[in-house]
Amino acid sequence: MEGAARIMIVAGEASGDLHGAALARHLGRLAPAVSLSGMGGSRMAAAGVGLLADVSRLAVVGAGEALGRLPGLYRAFRALRRRLREHPPRAVVLIDFPEFNLRLARTAQRLGIPIVYFIPPQVWAWRPRRARLIARLTTRVLVVFPFEVPLYESVGARVEFVGHPLLDGLEAAPSRREAREGLGVGGDATLVGLLPGSRKEEVERLLPEMAGAAGRIAEARPGAQFVLALAPTVDRALVDALLAAAPVKISVVADGAHQVMAASDLLLVASGTATLEAALIGTPMVVCYRVSRLSEVMGRLLIRIPWISLVNIVAERAVVPELLQEDAGAQRLAAEALRLLASAPECQAQRAAFAEIRGKLGSAGVGERAARSVLEVAGLPA
Repeated sequence: MEGAARIMIVAGEASGDLHGAALARHLGRLAPAVSLSGMGGSRMAAAGVGLLADVSRLAVVGAGEALGRLPGLYRAFRALRRRLREHPPRAVVLIDFPEFNLRLARTAQRLGIPIVYFIPPQVWAWRPRRARLIARLTTRVLVVFPFEVPLYESVGARVEFVGHPLLDGLEAAPSRREAREGLGVGGDATLVGLLPGSRKEEVERLLPEMAGAAGRIAEARPGAQFVLALAPTVDRALVDALLAAAPVKISVVADGAHQVMAASDLLLVASGTATLEAALIGTPMVVCYRVSRLSEVMGRLLIRIPWISLVNIVAERAVVPELLQEDAGAQRLAAEALRLLASAPECQAQRAAFAEIRGKLGSAGVGERAARSVLEVAGLPA
């Protein structure tokens, strides 16, 4: 058939771009003749994926925020759908981003194209009926948490636990000493890392509060230093503008999240994949998040678990503090940060829980296992 050596990969957010890039590199190594295309960001493009749509222009936070991005999302959907029809690949790999990807999956299924869902949506947290829909649409589901296996098996999905892809990416993470040397931070200096998110709305809501908290921390702990890890999907000009009124100097490191995590004594971090990365690196943290009022109301109605951070969800208990909505203000953020900085036992308790979490997520080699599974579904040799 036409396109016998094509695979499409579709990711809709910064974390999906990261995992899609890792998958693409392994696919390229195992099957060099395969042509990759789809939707992603700079990392996937660098890994050899021909982008039909750029994720950095499309990622959104919550239902209310999505309205302004609908035209761009619709254009991306049409481009991908047209490619599926005109040049059908041997398989489509979907990475999270369910509102978009489940619609695309229907098109692929009607065309008879096998579908692999790598990192499926968190149906265990909300909208559990989606598990049946995913089972019906997909050829194989590659899950990253072991507790997802029985959930998908119960609805008839062919599911495989490959482990969490962060385990592969963190193999190259620097040590604390290496990270501090790279940032020019003295060994004894208190360093607080800021990770305000990978999407424009997250940064706009959280960074001013994080910067305010940094000022309060500096007042209580003179000599403390602050560094922000800039996600590749966030415009540097936006961050610079938001930091212009910051009460203390905050250095900005582009695309250096692991370096910031490894070097810091404490992190102020937006809820998301970064919390799990920080836990695997072993850095204590305060998690925060803010969404629009509409998204908050919808979340309270739909979310079925008591936590929002992946750290607490995987640990199945409150390991790290979570500050949400109005509580995620500068004063509360600073108070929680200062409390942790002053309490070695609490920081050690977080690190002990992080070690437990690492044990639940499988072993390195996730990208290769996922790539081999995709090639098997596509009927292509590795």
